Amino acid sequence: MSDIPKSHPRYQSLVTRKQLADYALAGVVSLEGLTSHGRGEAFDYLIGEKTPATALEAEKLAARVLLAAKHPVLSINGNTAALAAAEIADLQKAADCEVEVNLFHRTDERIEKVTAVLAQAGVTVSTGPVERCVPLPHDRGLCRPDGIGSADVVLVPLEDGDRCEALVALGKIVITVDLNPLDRTSKTATIPIIDEVTRALPNIAAECRRIKSAGETPEMPASFDGKYFLKGAVDAISETLTHALD
Repeated sequence: MSDIPKSHPRYQSLVTRKQLADYALAGVVSLEGLTSHGRGEAFDYLIGEKTPATALEAEKLAARVLLAAKHPVLSINGNTAALAAAEIADLQKAADCEVEVNLFHRTDERIEKVTAVLAQAGVTVSTGPVERCVPLPHDRGLCRPDGIGSADVVLVPLEDGDRCEALVALGKIVITVDLNPLDRTSKTATIPIIDEVTRALPNIAAECRRIKSAGETPEMPASFDGKYFLKGAVDAISETLTHALD
């Protein structure tokens, strides 16, 4: 990455793409995951490559919900580990939550590689036997019964829509981070955060620390309005497009 000049207008984007490509070659990220990132990056352009106001609201709400939860779990896939291992470690500490690796293209080797990336960044990853705790016909349904299987709140960055839907159907509060407000993941989640993962996770962690330092004791909200956050993202996209040629 040393040959990419920092003055390049897309420097961070190019660095991220190279990082993901390297992790794909190492077997941490699936090739399908590269396509997924490209789609997400396109939506980041549309929201102006910054955190929309309503996304920050969602991130602050997510912090309160994680701290109010009885058993919060961060469900991490290959893309999230490759992009945000350090941010995951910081959030785990700030929110006192468990971290479990969950993959669509699952092999024991990939589980070990993703776990190693997280561990190197300081994440404590929960491991152990898995069962089909989530009723899905693919490997995303496999999880630890005493981990995601028994969680009341699950934060799932870069999630698959069908799994998000299934987790919600199981009665879990599901927090997602996804740049596409039209995706089934975002439309199904209890708290959809429409933001880039390396911006969203630090914002959640910062709010967790603020709440703790203020001596607050968050209570679980009685209801959630996910559509409010989706509308805010669509409004942000509309504003970006309106001013695109200014």
